[in-house]
Amino acid sequence: MSAERHFSKHYTLDEARALLPKVRRWLPDIRRLGKAVGRAEERNAPLLAEGRDLGGERVDEHLRTLTRLQEIIREINALQIQVKDLDRGLVDFPSLRGDREVLLCWEEGEDDIEFWHDLESGYPGRKPV
Repeated sequence: MSAERHFSKHYTLDEARALLPKVRRWLPDIRRLGKAVGRAEERNAPLLAEGRDLGGERVDEHLRTLTRLQEIIREINALQIQVKDLDRGLVDFPSLRGDREVLLCWEEGEDDIEFWHDLESGYPGRKPV
């Protein structure tokens, strides 16, 4: 009898490695876009609090930035990749080790996926692949 699965997608080590170039592009993009969204919201908040009606290029740029950020997040979610710590660039890929569901673990700055951990132990329980 197999254990209940938490993920419907499981990556082999080669499949996860093949996604690393994309993940390496996503992380700085998410950080940059997230900061841009935050700055726009800070700029717009006082105007909205006054009851002003916003529009024009300022809002158009904000919506384009927010839309691009949402596109990346949707793509990550569709792949069932987990960004555990955006600042550190810590990313997990669901995988199977025998019959056991585990996570292949990669941190920005590492050349390759060299570690895995079970679902319960997290980063402190990383073991070499």
